[in-house]
This record gives sequence, structure tokens and C-alpha cells, in this order.
Amino acid sequence: MAHLGSGRRRALAVPVGLVLTASLALLPSVSASAAPLGNTADAATASKADTTGPKLSYVANLTTYGTVKQARKAIERAGGTVVTSYEQIGVVVAHSQNPDFAKQLRTQRGLFVSVGATRTAPLQTVQTTEEGTTQQLGAADAAKAASQAQEGQEPLEPNQWDLRTIKADQAHKINDGSRDVTVGVIDTGIDDTHPDLAANFSKEQSANCVGGVADTTEGAWRPYADGSDHGTHVAGTIAAPRNGVGVSGVAPGVKVAAIKVSEPGTSLFFTEAVVCGFMFAAEKGIEVTNNSYYVDPWLFNCKTDDDQKALVEAIGRASKYAERKGVLNVASAGNSNQDLAADSLTDDTSPDDATPVPRTIDPKVCLDLPTQLPGVVTVSATGDKGLRSYYSSYGLGVVDVAAPGGDKWQIPATPDANGRVLSTVPGGGYGYKQGTSMAAPHVAGVAALLKSAHPGATPSQIQAMLKGQATKTACPAQIYDATGTLINATTCASKWGQTGYYGYGVVDALKAVQ
Repeated sequence: MAHLGSGRRRALAVPVGLVLTASLALLPSVSASAAPLGNTADAATASKADTTGPKLSYVANLTTYGTVKQARKAIERAGGTVVTSYEQIGVVVAHSQNPDFAKQLRTQRGLFVSVGATRTAPLQTVQTTEEGTTQQLGAADAAKAASQAQEGQEPLEPNQWDLRTIKADQAHKINDGSRDVTVGVIDTGIDDTHPDLAANFSKEQSANCVGGVADTTEGAWRPYADGSDHGTHVAGTIAAPRNGVGVSGVAPGVKVAAIKVSEPGTSLFFTEAVVCGFMFAAEKGIEVTNNSYYVDPWLFNCKTDDDQKALVEAIGRASKYAERKGVLNVASAGNSNQDLAADSLTDDTSPDDATPVPRTIDPKVCLDLPTQLPGVVTVSATGDKGLRSYYSSYGLGVVDVAAPGGDKWQIPATPDANGRVLSTVPGGGYGYKQGTSMAAPHVAGVAALLKSAHPGATPSQIQAMLKGQATKTACPAQIYDATGTLINATTCASKWGQTGYYGYGVVDALKAVQ
């Protein structure tokens, strides 16, 4: 999945971060034989840290016994600067030009569990998981759709085959969702001035997390001028209101917030921003997050690699903290048409911030983040005919549920006959996209409807309801490949009441409100 279906961003000097007060009681411990905490004698005799290397960003994950104060001193001794710290989860973000920065900190085993660079290229002044480019909806096509809209439909709803697939149109006759529920779109930013988003947008729960520190100044959450329309498209699928303007979201009565984490120019999504995104959502009372991206620069992060291991640890701590605070995290499975439950996979795109080096990985050890983290709802994509989309990654026991992500080869009987997903784009317009990036927000919207109906439900209970209410979908005989040719679906495995293509099945919005 390149990224969107995925997403990305840049590093900034940013304002004051979140207030950090909780204890480290839930962090992993270390053995009694671990090396002692920061040794002042060693610090006094150490030579001045090397600063001749490229300026990189790092995450340092503390042990149960380590404190942020001790970590700050150790980081400074190693030639680093603390950008922000999250005492709640024991994660510190730092910058350094010392080529041996991480290696030096790793020797302090009583203080750090893991330390790793979040990128392989120097910091710049960003990716996501949609497949292909946006197709803008023209005035003539919009008028054609509006002329076929029935009473009670939004003007462009005749083209929204995806809503009908999950029975969201029927659900809306019962319940649109509660204003007390907010879905945080961790992505490339949202154009909150869009007439089909403004009414449901929550400024108070929005921020720019690029660089690792939340910036909540007015408009900081909007896409960069050179940025992506990805987050705005995702937001419309989740919560575009029924206001007679354009399209409808899956949960048109809930609120949506923007948590921008993608770098300007490249739309890359780096660890420090994603950690900030999960922590911000947790502290701002957001109930559901949508994560239609993978964390750069590695498509898969191998726990056998010192740097990548630290990224898995930091993001895992942040997502789990958000879950403990009541947040359900939903993520796209990716657009690589790969079996995430396979014994081995080829990754020829990493690192994507420098020159990729092809490698063979074990997806049980090398994780797609945040898709493969425990507690995250992993979503594959389908088209109008109910078949797995040709690009969608899959995997028995990895994919939890499926939802419409679009497939240009599965042509619907709509005014536009376009198999992609129609939603909002910046500047007040509308466009078609396809990808697991488009599937995940359908699930996030259904989760928001469930949370609206069951306000006391925990994230694990909402996830159980998503799976239990999903429409069971068997492995198909055939699917389309990337050329539009029907091929035998030999890669679909079935077991435990699940399939590798659809997990527990396609989500059902109508059951969520009944």
C-alpha cells in the first residue's frame, strides 16, 4: 500500500505538548541484572558526543524503572535534544546528529527498553493507502446524480453504492449517530471549511501532530497547500451530514476531528507524529480513530532490528494507551495484495524515505503498523460485487472485517457507473477514490454508530459487536486481478468462522442501530 489506504507528513518546531502525568505502572519491567541507570561518573568522563551525522528523529522507550527526567539527561549526554515526552506510556521523542546516538542509549538497559531512529533520511522541512489518483466529480455528473436522487437522499447519494452495501442508508432511517461520539481521522488533515463537513467538525478535538507535538492553533489540522486530499475524503465517508448538500457519511450524526500526521510535500507518516496522534485522541475524549496509512519509512517493522523494534514498541504503547482510555482504533489492511498471514513476504519498498533495499520478511515478526497491532480493527476492501478488491491485502486471522473500498473492475449500476468510492475533497468538491483507505472509514463509521447506541461499551466490546454483526462472507470462486481479468481465488483461506479475504464478514450499519 504505497501509503494512503495510508498517509504522511513533515517535522516542525512546535508548541507545548500534552500534559503528562500518569504513572508507568503498565510498562514492561527489566531484570534485576540490568545495567544501572544513568551513571554520572561515566557522563563526566565521556567525550563530547559526535554531531557530524544527519539530523534524525528517534523514539526512546523507557523501562518501568526509568523516568523522563533521567532519560532527558541521558539523551542530552548522547548529543540529543528532547522534542517531547509521554510519561503516560514512557516514550520520549528526540532529535540528534550523533551517528551513534541510539547505540549509546541502548547500553543503558536499566533506563531504556529500546531506542530507534524513526526514519533513515535527514529531517525535512509525506504516505497513505489509496490505490491510484482521485477522480474529480464534474458538474455534469453531479447534476446527473442529483436528477436521480429519490426523496430523502442526498443529491449525490445515487452514486454511493458503498452506503447501500453496508445498509447505511437503511440505518439512517433509524439513527444517524450521536453528537457525543467523535471519530478522529489520523491522516493528512481535513478541510473543515467544506460545506459537507463543517457542521460535524470538532475543532476542539483537532490538531497537527507533525513533528511529534500537538499544535492546536486555528487551522493547523487542515491539509497543506501542497498536500493530500486523503484525510478530507476519509472524513466525508465517516460523517458527512445529511444536509441536502452532496454526499452522506456512514454516521452522519457524529462528529469528526482531524489529527494531521503527514509530512508536507511527501505525505509520509513517521512514528513520532503517529504516537502523538494516538495520545492526542486519548486525551481529547475521542471514541474511534481511523488509520488509513502505514507508518513510514518501513512497510513492515521487524522486531529483530534495533531501530524498527523501537518503533513497534512506541506505537504499540500509544495505541494501547488510547484503547485503555476508551478509543477503538480502526486501520486499513493495505493495498499490496499481500497475504499478511503468509510465512514470508517480499518488501521491496522500504525504506521509502531513502533508497529501498528489497528484503524477505516474516509478517509475524515484521509488523505492518498500526494494522497488525493487538486491539486494532484491521479492514480489507471490497467492491460493488462483494468481491475482495484486486489491490487489497488480506490474511486469515489478521483481517477482522471487510468494507467497501472500491474496485474499478466491479462496476455498479449507478449514474456514474464508477466502482470507486465517492466522498468529499478539499475546496468544496467531491471525488472518487479506491483503496483500503476508503474501506476503513466505513468501519469507523459503523463503530461510531455502535458507540452511539451503546455509550458505555468498551473498545473491545465495540470490536466484538462489529465482528458479531458482520455479514458472513464465504471465499469467492473468482476475483478480479489488477488487469480486470477474473482469476481463481486460490489465495482465500477459511477457518474459525473467518476467511482471509473478509475476516468475520462485511460490516452492517443497520444492525448497529437496531
